Amino acid sequence: MRAVFGLVLIAGIALAGFAVYMAKGYIDSTQSALAAAEANSGMIDTVEIFVSKKSVKYGDSLAAEDVRLVPWPRRSVPEGAYTVPTDLFPQGFDKPRAVLRSIEPGEAILTVKLTEAGQQAGLTSLLQPGQRAFTIEVDVTSGVSGFLRPGHSVDVYWTGLVQNSQRSAEVTKLIQSSLPLIAIDQSANEEVESSGIARTVTVAVSAQQVASLAQAQSTGRLSLSLIGSGDARTNEVIEVDQNALLGLTEVEAPLEVQEEKICTIRTRRGAEVVEIEIPCTN
Repeated sequence: MRAVFGLVLIAGIALAGFAVYMAKGYIDSTQSALAAAEANSGMIDTVEIFVSKKSVKYGDSLAAEDVRLVPWPRRSVPEGAYTVPTDLFPQGFDKPRAVLRSIEPGEAILTVKLTEAGQQAGLTSLLQPGQRAFTIEVDVTSGVSGFLRPGHSVDVYWTGLVQNSQRSAEVTKLIQSSLPLIAIDQSANEEVESSGIARTVTVAVSAQQVASLAQAQSTGRLSLSLIGSGDARTNEVIEVDQNALLGLTEVEAPLEVQEEKICTIRTRRGAEVVEIEIPCTN
């Protein structure tokens, strides 16, 4: 009897050990599969783009030895990044490009931060086809108190005297909206740190807008209004005169009432002199 009990006990222990062994094997295989799945899911599709090796500022030259290729997540490649060497240096690797905006070490090189190949940094590199540069004289009040920088956009208001058959009044009117500033005084550097008061600002406009601004500047005073980042151009007609500013209504001048003109002649009737009405003549 004791022998049978011993055999059953040994068989139970053996079965329990086998079960533990099988469970451990299943757990190990499951963990391996999960680790492999995590490794595969962590693989990122990349593409090589050019970044800067050093810090460069406005007006600096960017040469072939100043850049390098680095892997970049394909889905996160910035618009305008360079992936092909001949796109970055189309005139040859010995021909540098001029920098329009600061680029820090390791930062992606974008088309908006460089001039065209062979072009120097300056106003002409900032003008799009069909655009012209026009300079507006400003002071501490009309120039937004020195807060303007290249790259900002402004609305232009004209203040002057309007005289016609209907009224004679000083008027302020929005004449151009959302004009891009490309230079302050003689600097086109967007990262200028000076907070002085500008005497002139230069905007990029069409030839028709140049004519409008020149006429407005010669016949009145121009003031600038800084537009917030991301704000859109307005097509609203904005015009204010003194009456509208103060909420006054124009009073019509009273009509002059002309008295009826009576024309007479004097004639003598015997010893009496009498007046006789007659039609008036001019």
